[in-house]
Amino acid sequence: MVAQRKLIENVSGWLSLFDDGSVDRTWAGPPQFKFLTEPVPPHTEFIDGVATQDVVIDHTSGRRVRIYLPENIPGSEKLPILLHFHGGGFCISQADWFMYDHFYSRLTRTARVICISAYLRLAPENPLPAAIDDAFSALLWLRSLARHEEAPPEWIAGRADFSRVFLIGDSSGANVVHHVAAKAGRHDITPVRLAGGIPIHPAFVRSRRSKSETTNPETPFLTLEMVDKMLGLALPDGCNKDHPFLCPMGEAAAPLEGVKLPAFLVCVAEEDLMVDTEMEYYEAMKKAKKEVEVFVSKGIGHAFYLNSIAVEMDPNTSQQTQFLIAKIKHFIHSH
Repeated sequence: MVAQRKLIENVSGWLSLFDDGSVDRTWAGPPQFKFLTEPVPPHTEFIDGVATQDVVIDHTSGRRVRIYLPENIPGSEKLPILLHFHGGGFCISQADWFMYDHFYSRLTRTARVICISAYLRLAPENPLPAAIDDAFSALLWLRSLARHEEAPPEWIAGRADFSRVFLIGDSSGANVVHHVAAKAGRHDITPVRLAGGIPIHPAFVRSRRSKSETTNPETPFLTLEMVDKMLGLALPDGCNKDHPFLCPMGEAAAPLEGVKLPAFLVCVAEEDLMVDTEMEYYEAMKKAKKEVEVFVSKGIGHAFYLNSIAVEMDPNTSQQTQFLIAKIKHFIHSH
């Protein structure tokens, strides 16, 4: 007789852990949000001005990316590349979830970019630095295309400007932006040029609670339980939230002065649980004399722009999403 597995923990409806080490990522929170977590099939026809396709970039590991292509690209025009890393506390979500498809289709169309979103391995089965390694592999894939070491997908050939590559990520994916940019600074990625990094609501934390963690409101997109448990599950054994993976501005991390980074646009939300530590990161980057600016979304919480229900129904969420996209577009086209 096979013993039934026992539930050890459910993290805010997003993640269930069992005593046999297995993980269930079926959404178990409020049912009205479930569709945000469902995969969107790629579509090579243009829908609302954007087409998508999934491409295998490493046949040994099976690593994939999703490519977003805007419509009506003139024959001679080359577009900037946004290399995107999804969030989810390193433990949940995929590049094809509706929440990302909805926002990054809009950003691709509005900013006139080619967006390439990497599928990242998830913790706890694949603790850090697995997600960072997968993200950096996607950057190296772009390098191999730029060097003509392999044939590019048809959508990228002749359309992508490898001298204007921007890293962008949400929440834990925004952490990945920092670490991939820092890693790129230690490697030869020519002729690819990193023109900028755009960490949106980065999951930068530390062991000591920040004021915003205790005073700002929780949402289905971020609870204190998610901050503590998911980020804890993502870390290597024996590490805490002061680890450089989660706190690159902390004492355990290499001094930012010695880290080679492109220009950064740090996007934060006024009511995010992690806004205080996100601002600590921004201030540390400024102190290290990095080219960095901060953009603050007013009266709103973590990853608000991924919640299509609120974007469509709530005037402030809609307006703040519009402002965020406009700022990202301006940053891209000014670098």
